Amino acid sequence: MQKKANGKIRIIPLGGLNEVGKNMTVIEYEDDMIIVDCGLGFPDEDMLGVDLVIPDMSYLEKNKDRIKGVFLTHGHEDHIGAIPYLLRVINPPIYGTKLTLGIIKNKLEEFKLENKPNLCHVTAGSIIKAGAMTVEFIHVNHSIADACALAIGTPIGTIVHTGDFKLDVTPIDGEMMNITRLGELGKKGVLMLLCESTNAERAGYTPSEKEVGKSLEYIFSTNRDKRIVIATFSSNVHRVQQIINVSASHGRKVAITGRSMLNIVGAATELGYMTVPDGVLIDISEIKRYKPEELTLITTGSQGEPMSALYRMAFSDHDKVKLCTSDLVVLSSSAIPGNEKLVGRIINELTKKGVSVLHDAVVAVHVSGHACREEIKLMQALTKPKYFMPIHGEFRHMNANREIALTMGINPNHIFISEIGKVLEIDRKGARWAGSVPAGNVLVDGLGVGDVGNIVLRDRRHLAQDGLIVVVATVDAEDRLLLSGPDIVSRGFVYVRESEALMEEVKALAMDSIINCLDSYDVYDRMQLKTRVKDEVSKFLYSKTKRKPMVLPVIMNV
Repeated sequence: MQKKANGKIRIIPLGGLNEVGKNMTVIEYEDDMIIVDCGLGFPDEDMLGVDLVIPDMSYLEKNKDRIKGVFLTHGHEDHIGAIPYLLRVINPPIYGTKLTLGIIKNKLEEFKLENKPNLCHVTAGSIIKAGAMTVEFIHVNHSIADACALAIGTPIGTIVHTGDFKLDVTPIDGEMMNITRLGELGKKGVLMLLCESTNAERAGYTPSEKEVGKSLEYIFSTNRDKRIVIATFSSNVHRVQQIINVSASHGRKVAITGRSMLNIVGAATELGYMTVPDGVLIDISEIKRYKPEELTLITTGSQGEPMSALYRMAFSDHDKVKLCTSDLVVLSSSAIPGNEKLVGRIINELTKKGVSVLHDAVVAVHVSGHACREEIKLMQALTKPKYFMPIHGEFRHMNANREIALTMGINPNHIFISEIGKVLEIDRKGARWAGSVPAGNVLVDGLGVGDVGNIVLRDRRHLAQDGLIVVVATVDAEDRLLLSGPDIVSRGFVYVRESEALMEEVKALAMDSIINCLDSYDVYDRMQLKTRVKDEVSKFLYSKTKRKPMVLPVIMNV
């Protein structure tokens, strides 16, 4: 026992730092390891063709025998979206609340996993033993039901991981964040607080979800003659519930469109997190049976995602819904950082069609699910942590969280802004950085996981910026003869019909390069031949156009 009490805690973020999304943190005590959240992120603009980004899990795979469980704070994609990819390489028990696991079960149906996942249902207040550690789930408010913070007990102190939270004193589900339990933990002594940072730059408090209900009532009351189309996050079941309630009170039928919206509303209704009055919900295929003013459509696409239901409506590509000037589109969300252009594009396209659009900048149709400065202060005041680590956000968000901690009197030497893969070690003597583990981004492109790396992305950028020139020729390796070609194929570089003279010059240069190379060397070397053609054609094209297309020589031997 004495040995354990003198052990070391290691805190290792594998995602969610210096970025929005992809949240994942490893906490170790001696030989025991737990994982908090397992989320995905969305690709940056320079990740051409990439569908999703997940954390590098090589460290977890290497230490799979030490993992006591995955503990999920809530069911948003940036916290659970990488679970199917984790289960491909390891199969630890996964602990989550009822709605969180319900969403995961729907998600896992799309994946063919070798092993049956071990999904363990918990409730707020549950305490799970994980080796030498314990994990307690504590109810918090967020923009999805069943969200929890975690209190992780170790032999040398308690670590509180907030997950995503806000203080909502009038929540839709009637339960306020359990500040009593957080205060009890603070009185006993909290060793480390890992606190989310998303809204740390914003002053004041995050408004209650019920504020959106007031705005919805106003919108429905003043637009009785319009069909109302509302786009929101599919996971915000409280928001969707409010939309259904106000629609029913105004005698409207509700149709839902968008795959993720249908999945999550189905799971939430089945599990009792949503109630739909009889006769209100109709299938999207039935909307032609009703007058426009009798309908509300709830849809995905509030972030402007290409191929989402709202995107297809805006660009007249939805098979069931055609928007017109008698429609009102409400974007009940705020743009995630990086999605502003996508959202703006949809608003512009809808406006061109004469469709009325309401969004957060015009009327209060969205409130955040994340704590602002005063709520973060409250969390720190309740828990009174000895050490503090801002998590979940870009550097500016984490630094703003650090500034809050300083105003709350936390020792500046006890505040640690980390990076993914960086190890923070804590023992009885103090806290310190202790090296790093493999970490980073794994790119998911179609069915491929991790097969698109920096070199492939570099080539994609190169092709996107400057195009491709292919030089095709056939040579006789024994007699050192050029038998056919070279033929020049251009894609994304110049329009061949308008650049025939340039293409002829490239062809003549390539021919001279091949013949000279065949004549110059005692031993035929195809790679040497391809390199020479590539170098000379590249130099020539740059001198003529100041562009550097990818030059791909294809030399066939007979």
